[in-house]
Amino acid sequence: MTRCIHCTRCIRFATEVAGVQEIGAINRGEHMEITSYLEKTLTSELSGNIIDLCPVGALTSKPYAFNARSWELEKTESIDVMDALGANIRVDSRGLEVMRILPKLNESINEEWISDKARFACDGLKVQRLDTPYIRKNAKLLKSSWDQAIEYIIEQINAVKGDEIAAISGSTTSVESMFLLKKMLFNLGSDKVDTNQFGYKLDTSSRSNYLFNTGIANAANADVCLLVGANLRKAAPVLNARIGQKVRSGDMHVARVGEVSDQTYVIEDLGDNVSLLEEVLSGKGELAKRLKEAKRPMLIIGDAALSRSDGQAILALTHAIVEKYNIISDDWNGFNILHNHASMVGGLDVGFVYGKSGNGSAEILKQSKDKKVKVLYLLGADDFDMSLIDQDCFVIYQGHHGDKGAERADVILPEAAYTEQDAIFVNMEGRPQYARAAISPLGLAKESWDIITRLANKLDLGMPFKNLADIRNMLAKENAVFANIGTVIPTNFIGFKSSVKLLKRPLEDVLTNYYMTDPISRSSVTMAKCVQAQNVKEELV
Repeated sequence: MTRCIHCTRCIRFATEVAGVQEIGAINRGEHMEITSYLEKTLTSELSGNIIDLCPVGALTSKPYAFNARSWELEKTESIDVMDALGANIRVDSRGLEVMRILPKLNESINEEWISDKARFACDGLKVQRLDTPYIRKNAKLLKSSWDQAIEYIIEQINAVKGDEIAAISGSTTSVESMFLLKKMLFNLGSDKVDTNQFGYKLDTSSRSNYLFNTGIANAANADVCLLVGANLRKAAPVLNARIGQKVRSGDMHVARVGEVSDQTYVIEDLGDNVSLLEEVLSGKGELAKRLKEAKRPMLIIGDAALSRSDGQAILALTHAIVEKYNIISDDWNGFNILHNHASMVGGLDVGFVYGKSGNGSAEILKQSKDKKVKVLYLLGADDFDMSLIDQDCFVIYQGHHGDKGAERADVILPEAAYTEQDAIFVNMEGRPQYARAAISPLGLAKESWDIITRLANKLDLGMPFKNLADIRNMLAKENAVFANIGTVIPTNFIGFKSSVKLLKRPLEDVLTNYYMTDPISRSSVTMAKCVQAQNVKEELV
């Protein structure tokens, strides 16, 4: 309080941008103090941005405070991978340690804001890291050299048929590593690769059918928005803030089919029964009238709808609504899939998909139980039940943290985290962007593309990539998306129909812990404290 000049920037941000009225001023005159109300923790997922807003340093970053001076830090521009927004960030490092992460201005994506997870989860990069290869012998993981680990993998691969090998990728996996692993398995005789651990029922017949087509910046120009099983506040807090500002200014009407949750702005709750979508399609109700009269209507479909067993039926229904109400026109595309994970769109773009049901990973795991998959390559995949893998299946885990996948692995190949290697990530609107290395990989860890290339060369699979530039050139040749880094290439929307029947049960949110959605955030002490603070708040309420 000795620094505060009562500019009230933090109060205005919390109220007008974050949409939570949980911070304000008490007392008057020289006794005035800025404080949170009723001893409550700030519940906003954007609260860290008030650190950047404060002009005098009265609000500071507790994890970073007193750890470094700004002139000691190496500054690297990169991309956040904690969600699918693709926020532009600046990574400040000293030596081999990431000290802090700050937002980088990009009006098309994150403006000048980033989520708290993007800002504070970086301390998870320091703990529970994999820094050397391991081989499991006699039920124990023992340290080994790279040559020993790769030779052991080659022995296991050569002992099975090509179509008995499969791969599943994780939520923060780079495009290049998925591209290479797919090529490696294809050359071995297998097409069993999948990036969709969560079983989302997505239509991949056209790129437009799985993107956030309206665009992150353009979403604020919609006048009517229908949320179908979408929790924007948890999946993309920065995008949610953009929409919230428009709703609070009276320029957008938002309706929701799904579970009631606080999105920080007024929403017309239609109910949680998916049959409500059939009513909208038939033209009944006030929302149908609004959609018909709207100039720029927008539809956002989230994981609560896509992860259901009847997800394809819901998707087909939303496609019919799009066509009936002209939600897509020459200058407007209002059909949007809300992605939660940084690697999903990139994986779909390079065809890291098995089958067309959206249950590729589940099918691979089932084949493991049926002894049809005998070698499983987990490319940073940690977000499914490892007990679904057959106990006799040989598991290769390539990742940077000792998470669930590493616990199940027979061989562990340590790779660099997103702050330690150059990589491409594609955000939810289909914009490919470069993430750049700020520090060197930890210990004996290697860049993900380098590991797969070494393995492919040892298997003599004819993949002569000498460096990352060669891989990116091949990517650009095979897919024009990667020849236009930083650009969104529009594609045509293709109607989708399904024979799956709609289930008459409520549309419920997927239970996820916002602060712990990937190996990095699950290892973060700061994120653990956020979870604890949120639980305490809920108990007080």
